[in-house]
Amino acid sequence: MQIELLAPAKNKECAISAINYGADAVYIGANSFGARQNAANNLDDIKEVVEYAHKFYVKIYCTVNTILNDVEILEAIELINKLYEIGVDGIIIQDMGLLELAIQGKLPPIPLFASTQCDNRNIEKVKFFDEIGIKRVILARELSLKEIEEIHKNCSVDIETFVHGALCVSYSGQCYLSQLIGGRSANRGECAQPCRKKYSLVDEKGNVLAENKHLLSLKDFNASEHIEKLINAGVSSFKIEGRLKDENYIKNVVAYYRQKLDKYCKKASSGKIFLDFEPDVNKSFNRSFTDYFLEKRGEIYNFETPKSIGEKIGKIEFVGKNYFVIKNHNLNAQDGLYFKGYGCLVNRVEGNKIYPNKMDNIKAGLTVYRNQDVEFDKILKNSKTKRQIGVSIKVLDNKVTAIDEDENYTELDINIGEIAQNQVKMADNFKKQFQKTGESNFYCKDIEIKSECLPFLPVSKINELRKNLFKNLMQERLKNYKRQLQKPLKYAQFPRQEMDFRANVHNKFAKNFYENCGCKIVEKSIESGASTKEKPIMTTKHCLKYAFNLCKKPVNLFLIDEKKQKYKLKFDCKNCQMQIFTQ
Repeated sequence: MQIELLAPAKNKECAISAINYGADAVYIGANSFGARQNAANNLDDIKEVVEYAHKFYVKIYCTVNTILNDVEILEAIELINKLYEIGVDGIIIQDMGLLELAIQGKLPPIPLFASTQCDNRNIEKVKFFDEIGIKRVILARELSLKEIEEIHKNCSVDIETFVHGALCVSYSGQCYLSQLIGGRSANRGECAQPCRKKYSLVDEKGNVLAENKHLLSLKDFNASEHIEKLINAGVSSFKIEGRLKDENYIKNVVAYYRQKLDKYCKKASSGKIFLDFEPDVNKSFNRSFTDYFLEKRGEIYNFETPKSIGEKIGKIEFVGKNYFVIKNHNLNAQDGLYFKGYGCLVNRVEGNKIYPNKMDNIKAGLTVYRNQDVEFDKILKNSKTKRQIGVSIKVLDNKVTAIDEDENYTELDINIGEIAQNQVKMADNFKKQFQKTGESNFYCKDIEIKSECLPFLPVSKINELRKNLFKNLMQERLKNYKRQLQKPLKYAQFPRQEMDFRANVHNKFAKNFYENCGCKIVEKSIESGASTKEKPIMTTKHCLKYAFNLCKKPVNLFLIDEKKQKYKLKFDCKNCQMQIFTQ
């Protein structure tokens, strides 16, 4: 069974690292219309990434997953055509207008994936995309293992799900808080992350239940202990979040999940990863981890901080004048530390004594975490990890052949001149030189000499033969690379007969699409100017009533932000959901 490990990339460098460290596919933003506006890339860079990826049969997907106005959507069509021309393997979309134009024949036959921004949280929605002919659906992060399995059993579409990284507090595509507060729409790639700000929670009588806490900030997702269960549930692509993360993060997290997946399935791409460090996701950016949605256990939130916490080091045993003591630690100078909403840097270490750059809020008994490991960062930065494709070599009487792990084959003639007097030594030279693959894209799995009359060739000529053989083999690999094509799309009955602003209809093509699918659009998008008064500006599975153990109490609750703006909370206790409304 082949399962895809899908990695994020904010730029060309991150994409190349994702490939080298084990990704089967990479998703990356083009120069516009991606849901991460600060992770855009020009077409030349994407073309370079595609050409490198396809050497290893790694796929490249581009994000065109914002909602678009009437002018932008035509520009998006032009962009998608260019992406198809340079070899991109799939497009991640949110705007339903693109489906309307695809049905009209305005898109190339490139596979289309329904972004998690499409609010894919139930069987009916996924079935709808399946019936239309969408190649893949990226599920909402909030689904349980059981819900994922039910979707897979009832749909034939490929299932992609997130397994690691930041969690949006709202159902994706259903958050309008950033747009409301500052005109920066999450659905248009401009989210200002108001969910990471401080809020107070009060009841209808004005009693303060929590003050100036990060009440909407969730921990980061980590499903690494559920890999086998997710495979059994029908997931075919495991997605790492992080198109704004740096190259070190990509190296570490991708390598970590590559090792995890390799225990249960075969890679969906080619090549062996020659890793030179031990990956550890606790050492990369994280707000502490949760797997809450999958099996409803533990806490999903972290009210203390929206910043990285990192790995647990230990408890403070003693506090001196300008140092504190942690036993059996492995801290180094310049490490960053976190404790109970505060932080510091390590100036120096003497045995169990840690001398920080400041002593503020440091107390005995506090648990300390390291959120910046300078030595590990150096290891990642200097890592020489490489990915190479296994090749079997045969040397015959007058030719040398190569066949790679994907059964691609090539051969070269050997110019027969003088026959080597010492056949054993000549055979040994062939073996040694063909195993010196260095920085090429190949490594020699095995070499077989099937000749008793090898020609005499100097080492330089054997190296030239190897170089030309591998060059021809790579050309053969690329020639045989098969891009999947999008089958023709068709209209299908939408699960609902009417939709309001939450359909995120921002152009006439999207409106036409819904109506052609039997769904009346009664209101355009919030971004089009629709009023937010008395409307849910966020729908979330993170419930503050549940978090504060108030599930059975008939209490009305309100959020107040740092600017004293008040928001009403409504609760759907049956489905353990919360909605935020403007006053």
